[in-house]
Amino acid sequence: MASLVYHVSVSIDHFIADQPMVDSQLDRTLFLFDGEHVPDFLSDIQHYDAVLMGGKTYEFGFQFGKKPGEPGYDGMKHYIFSNSMQFESNSEVELVKGDAGDYVEKLKQESPGKLWLCGGGQLAGTLIKRKLIDQLVLKVNPILVGSGVPLFGDVKPQLKLELIDMKRYENGVIKPTYNVIYP
Repeated sequence: MASLVYHVSVSIDHFIADQPMVDSQLDRTLFLFDGEHVPDFLSDIQHYDAVLMGGKTYEFGFQFGKKPGEPGYDGMKHYIFSNSMQFESNSEVELVKGDAGDYVEKLKQESPGKLWLCGGGQLAGTLIKRKLIDQLVLKVNPILVGSGVPLFGDVKPQLKLELIDMKRYENGVIKPTYNVIYP
C-alpha cells in the first residue's frame, strides 16, 4: 500500500499560493523560488513514484511552457484531479474526474511506494478529511501573505501531528516533516 505525502510550500499563515493560481505571475509572488532549499526539494521529489495535483496547480506549470497532457515532472506518473479540464489522458498524465477521495483511496491500495500530493488546497482538504494523507512535508517560507489558497482549502482539520524531521535553511525557509495521526 502506498503512502500519500503532502509535500508543499506554505506561508507562515498557511497559504500555498499568495494569489489565484490561474493568474499567478512569479515576479509578483512572495514565495521563495531560489535558495539552498531548492536543490533539496529537487532531490526529495526523486523519491516519489507518482504525483497528484489539482487542476489549478497543474495549470500553474503552463506558464513554464507545459501543455495540457504533458507531465510537469519527468519520470513519474501524474494524476490531475479536475472536473473542468479537458485533455486526453496518456501513459504519463491521467486526468481524473469525479470523486477524488474514492480514486485516491483505491490508488493507495493498489500502488506501492510513495505518492506525492504537490498542491491543490481543495484536493488536500478532501483527502485529509477522508484520512488519506499520511505525512506532511511543509517548506515554510518566511512570509505572511494574508490571503490566497489555504493549505487545506475550506477544510479546517483538527489533528495531532508527530514531528519526525526538521531542517532549517539560511534564507529562513524551514522544512518540518510530520506524520499525521488520525483519531
